[in-house]
Amino acid sequence: MKTLEEIRKIREEKRKELDLRVNLKANTIEKHILVCHGTGCTSSKSPKIIENFRKIIEEKHIENVRVIQTGCFGLCAKGPIVIIRPEDVFYAMVKPEDCEEIIDTHIVKGEIVERLLCKDIDQKTVKKLDELNFYKKQKRIALKNCGVIDPENIDEYIAFDGYKALEKVLFEMTPEEVIEEVTNSGLRGRGGAGFPTGKKWSFTRMAKGTQKYVVCNADEGDPRCFYG
Repeated sequence: MKTLEEIRKIREEKRKELDLRVNLKANTIEKHILVCHGTGCTSSKSPKIIENFRKIIEEKHIENVRVIQTGCFGLCAKGPIVIIRPEDVFYAMVKPEDCEEIIDTHIVKGEIVERLLCKDIDQKTVKKLDELNFYKKQKRIALKNCGVIDPENIDEYIAFDGYKALEKVLFEMTPEEVIEEVTNSGLRGRGGAGFPTGKKWSFTRMAKGTQKYVVCNADEGDPRCFYG
């Protein structure tokens, strides 16, 4: 792992670079084409869409445009999904052969490709993902960065607050405070007993020695157990 100082530098510098992913008023001429790389969209040829976008941009010598694969946007029925930032325009059910039209019309001319905009359940056309009735009452918490960052780029994860909880645990909290936090969270194991995780950690903390083990009481061969 990098030092804390290096991680914080990456977070600050990379976050500025990626500002237009979340700041729709970003002062930049750069555009990011976000393409869903979740399971559903991947099965509908989103990798080919990513490949086509990059190839067309290179062939046409277009500058200030980046093609980014993202995690799932959560609307698989409308995939493959493509979002252009900072405009935040949402294209649904995109096919590999649509890439050139999106580049020529949206990226070069600055015009929306109307036929690729999504239709809501009431058949109204929407230009932004958040305008869909499906999303209006939702607030993503654990998955708020899914669809925003490249899940295979660790620097992008760090830029959007990745490892901040770990930083706090390692540099701002005592072991006892960490155990108390886990205990108060109510977190439990996924096994049949649902044993409180905070209890496991406190027992391990009290055990003597530098090497410590949490023993699984399930039957040997049970996939819930790890045997070293």
